[in-house]
Parts: sequence; structure tokens; C-alpha cells
Amino acid sequence: MNQDIDEAVKAYVEKQFEYEQFLAGVLVFFQRHPQLNKSPLPIIHSIKSRLKDPNHLAEKLQRKLNIGRTITKDNIFTEITDFIGVRVLHLYQDQFPEINSAINKKIENGDWLFVEQPKAFTWDPESVQFYKDQNLLTEVRDTYYTSIHYLVKPNNQNSICCEIQVRTLFEEIWGEIDHTINYPNPTDSIACKEQLRVLSKLVSTGTRLADSIFRTNFDHENKKNGI
Repeated sequence: MNQDIDEAVKAYVEKQFEYEQFLAGVLVFFQRHPQLNKSPLPIIHSIKSRLKDPNHLAEKLQRKLNIGRTITKDNIFTEITDFIGVRVLHLYQDQFPEINSAINKKIENGDWLFVEQPKAFTWDPESVQFYKDQNLLTEVRDTYYTSIHYLVKPNNQNSICCEIQVRTLFEEIWGEIDHTINYPNPTDSIACKEQLRVLSKLVSTGTRLADSIFRTNFDHENKKNGI
């Protein structure tokens, strides 16, 4: 193994416990937040988390070295920001503003700091305004990737940070399939690329339909109850 990579991975391993501590705190926030987990229909459907495996980190650093980016023990904690990650999944898009509000409240209270401004990745121009209304930077990607990313750190001098991704279940399905086929090496199958593009359109349609179903049901229940 390249010496720089070996030393960089070792530096990460020595800080793993600190990352695990912060990850545990982020998880508890989402798992126990009363507004995001209230009955009968919690805003949060499910949560995934991960701590980067040192072997996978070494492979990632080698890929970066292959394209001319040298990462050492001195710059690894500024160059790599996804050592820990939490993915928050919800059923439909109309639930997202409450999740976004809860995260921003955590920032306003001084518990976390944003390492960078939150960003929404989308391929769908019709979604751009929705994200802008939530004060998110928006990037339209021709890869059809869709997710909202937050990068947060404790409110102290520690360099540790956690990547939070927020997606609907439809978007998670697409993301998992795309990741399996395109990571770490993108597929060169034109058919697969086209099928992923079609699937992204179906995902967008499914998300919009889910919003419509829940809005319709909400109006129906209100009328039934004379509200």
C-alpha cells in the first residue's frame, strides 16, 4: 500500500471512536425526535447509518490517487467528509419540510454547525423551486441522482463531521440500484444507463403520486370530520 494512504488510514482508525460517538448522537436525534416520530404516521419511515470501513477507505484513497489527488494524514479530515453517514428515509415529499426544520432547529440551538450549506441534488427541474423554498442550494445532475445532503459537525473545534442524507423511499430504491451498478466503477452498458434513466422518471412520478394520495386523504378526512 502507498505510504501516504497507509498513514492516512491509520490516522482515521485512531479517531474512529470519536466518530462513533458523534454518529450515536446523530442517530438518537432522529430516532427519538418527538415531532418526527409521532403516531400514527411518523415523518421518518426508517434510518440507515454507516461508519466507513478502513479497507474501503484505503480503496477510495487509491482511486483518488489514480486521478491525481494525494490524500495524507495531514489533510484526510478536510478532504474526506463521509467517514460517518446517516440516511433518513420518509414516505413522500410533503414530509420533508418538517425534517429540514428539525435539522435547522438543531443548528439554531447551537448543538450542531453546518460544515457547508445544505444542498439538494436532483435531475428534475420541477423540484428545484420546492428545494429553494426550503433554503437549500440546488444542483441539477444529469446522472439522475436525487437526495438532500447536510454536512454537520459538533459545535466545537473538532474536525469530525457527519453526512446526513434525506430521501423518499422511492428515491432510495433508485439510489440503491444505481449504487450497485455504478459504484465504484460506472457501468459502460448503454442499456443499463437508459433503464436507470427510465427508473428515475418512474421514481419521480411515484413520489408525486404519493404526495397526491396523502393530500387527497387529508382533505377527505377533514371533510368527513366537518373540518
